[in-house]
Amino acid sequence: MASRSCTNFLDLASGDLLDIPQTPRSLPRVMTVPGIISDLDGYGGNDRDSDATSSICRERKIIVANMLPLHAQRDSESAKWCFSLDEDLLLLQLKDGFSPETEVIYVGSLKVEVDVSEQEEVAKKLLDNFNCVPTFLPHDLQEKFYHGFCKHELWPLFHYMLPMCPDHGDRFDRLLWQAYVCANKIFADKVMEVINPDDDYVWVQDYHLMVLPTFLRKRYNRVKLGFFLHSPFPSSEIYRTLPVRDEILKGLLNCDLIGFHTFDYARHFLSCCSRMLGLDYESKRGHIGLDYFGRTVYIKILPVGIHLGQLESVLNLPSTSNKVKEIQEQFKGKKLIIGVDDMDIFKGISLKLLAFEQLLQRHEEFQGNLVLVQIVNPARSSGKDVQEEKREAYLTAGRINEVYGSPDYEPVILIDRHVARYEKTAYYAVAECCIVNAVRDGMNLVPYKYVVCRQGSPYNDEAMGIKTDSPRTSMLVVSEFVGCSPSLSGAIRVNPWDIDSVAEALNLAITMCDSEKQLRHEKHYKYVSSHDVAYWSRSFVQDLERACKDHYSKRCWGIGLGLGFRVVSLSPSFRKLSVDHIVSAYKRTNRRAIFLDYDGTVVPQTSIIKTPSAEVVTALNTLCNDPRNTVFIVSGRRRDKLSEWLAPCERLGIAAEHGCFTRWSKTSDWESSPMADLDWKEIVEPVMRSYTEATDGSSLEIKESALVWHHQDADPDFGSCQAKELLDHLENVLANEPAVVSRGQQIVEVKPQGVSKGLVAEKVLSTMVSNGKPPDFVMCIGDDRSDEDMFGSILSTVSDPSLPAAPEIFACTVGQKPSKAKYYLDDSADVVRLLRGLATASSPKPRRTAQFQVSFDNGF
Repeated sequence: MASRSCTNFLDLASGDLLDIPQTPRSLPRVMTVPGIISDLDGYGGNDRDSDATSSICRERKIIVANMLPLHAQRDSESAKWCFSLDEDLLLLQLKDGFSPETEVIYVGSLKVEVDVSEQEEVAKKLLDNFNCVPTFLPHDLQEKFYHGFCKHELWPLFHYMLPMCPDHGDRFDRLLWQAYVCANKIFADKVMEVINPDDDYVWVQDYHLMVLPTFLRKRYNRVKLGFFLHSPFPSSEIYRTLPVRDEILKGLLNCDLIGFHTFDYARHFLSCCSRMLGLDYESKRGHIGLDYFGRTVYIKILPVGIHLGQLESVLNLPSTSNKVKEIQEQFKGKKLIIGVDDMDIFKGISLKLLAFEQLLQRHEEFQGNLVLVQIVNPARSSGKDVQEEKREAYLTAGRINEVYGSPDYEPVILIDRHVARYEKTAYYAVAECCIVNAVRDGMNLVPYKYVVCRQGSPYNDEAMGIKTDSPRTSMLVVSEFVGCSPSLSGAIRVNPWDIDSVAEALNLAITMCDSEKQLRHEKHYKYVSSHDVAYWSRSFVQDLERACKDHYSKRCWGIGLGLGFRVVSLSPSFRKLSVDHIVSAYKRTNRRAIFLDYDGTVVPQTSIIKTPSAEVVTALNTLCNDPRNTVFIVSGRRRDKLSEWLAPCERLGIAAEHGCFTRWSKTSDWESSPMADLDWKEIVEPVMRSYTEATDGSSLEIKESALVWHHQDADPDFGSCQAKELLDHLENVLANEPAVVSRGQQIVEVKPQGVSKGLVAEKVLSTMVSNGKPPDFVMCIGDDRSDEDMFGSILSTVSDPSLPAAPEIFACTVGQKPSKAKYYLDDSADVVRLLRGLATASSPKPRRTAQFQVSFDNGF
């Protein structure tokens, strides 16, 4: 049953739900041709075949984020709004990765609430002065969207916290979800006001806007769209507890490129796509891609970096040098450990303090000589959990200072106030060690900043009293659950929950010899300095451009309702097979060859009942009774099963086990294709049985000529993994045997060499020619990889110059997917409708008894 959230877009995002005012339309329209302004209001149409004229302008990037990179305040005298750029934000810093000619437009909300009467003036001012487009979400919507769904639903879930009870997170609230969808719709509207869809690239940032891609893709089928997730993506066991899980996954899949900080996050996302949507991924020349209705959605794995130049400029400030001297004087003769964290429940501040307490208890030599300076950034959200975390941190710090402190020594210093950049920089520069002990964090750039500050600068070196050419050292203790951990190979990685191991890691970091500290620092600095924020954004945009390069070489059209909308993108020559079109060709021809696969074609793939329906039997019998038709079912199934299921179709030809066994009609004998010995089955069967025993839900099917290992009922990830392993295993052990190992839809099959569905079609067609009845109509329908052999064989056979005239060919795959076939049908129900149409067009005259037989004795 479809989710209630999967209703029409405009129902979800309409003012009927949350009294949302019409999005202001005061911004200048996009100029697509000099002197002509395009009208982008409403949903009047989309670019299904992209006949819009391309913009003649410089390259543009549209960055969409929850908040604009601006400071805002009212002027005390004029009472007008004043704005300035927030240089600390990533959104501004990523521009360094773009070419100087690139124009960057920002779309997002302001951190302040602007009165409706002032919104038009403010919007014009922000666009003119800062290239910013504000969204102006109504206050009630902003609360439900950001503080409601984002912070109370998504953020805890993405950090592995489930609402197991009312005191441990909020239950799912559908009104908050509707607010999230409405807010995303407003953001999408604002993008549409300024976008030139043929030329502009859109880059959406973070979990606040995960369904926005669906709105943009619906309006502009070929929009160039990237998304980067700055938080963790949870494992499928956690993520699939979200009631709107499919809608969010499908929203992300409407992008061309999806970015993650680590492979773990990407792996979790891919696992969710596999388990919930049945999508498989593959690596294409080093790039991970998901095939989604003909579009390839690429996955990017690259952690974000820091702005090196900005940090180095702060290092050279006189205020930083003065603060360095002050800190050195304050902690003279002592070693510093620095921690900088937001006050929230996932940063592990209390666990860090407990580990430091353990360190002082076990190593008395540090008492009086070692200080932990913990800078606490203001909490980004409020709540009972945050207050409890803060209270526990203060209680723990107070206990440590009471037990181990003295009048001239305070072991733990909690700085719980706004700390200027220069002051943080000074603490980084002085500290012997930096610890990041978060229990879950998307990235965390604190270690990167610490390493750069420890590298120093001429002014900072002078303040610290060290020579410019002296070796540098730094030590990092980093939680293994933090996104930056994989990229810092020289850090001491810890499990933050294991207080003893964290304490010992701190001890190792402080007591390690300087030469090793120097080597670790050099390794980290080399990575951090070369993988800065410009490198990150440049790499992402290059991959986005690569992902979008084929947009205009394929036909695109939208399908699906509500948040289930997606775009089908296929070759221009690949189209749906019209019943009227094929019936017209069918009526004007007299020598017809019809080849049909069985599972997934005339019988639904997912059906437990494998016998054909009465409607299928009637249609097949009508087609077979027409003397102008040669009809074959070509399947990988065993001949006894096909004989049983298709018993009512007396004149139907059957090719079983991919053509190993063939008969022309029910009354004719089965003919076997010449095969080498099947001794290899004795090698394969024990191997497959061992994989069956090791893989719950898998099964082994023994055919006369082949062995098949099925894993459709196994765990999707484990079954796929085992199938790949089995494929490699069998290819190795059968290297010198006359057998072929292939992988199909949730199967691994071993069959004799020289046997394929393609050879069946080739032999039937050549026999028709040799009997003086060259085909003038060939139809072949199938749904899996083995049927591609038939499509290829038909195309090559009918192009043979020995044929008097080229027949009309209808090679058709079931499902919209890349194929050798020129046509597609959506499912087996479409196939049955087509067969019924052909049967109606047939003239069911009785067959004469004298019919030629197909001999397969020498065909293989």
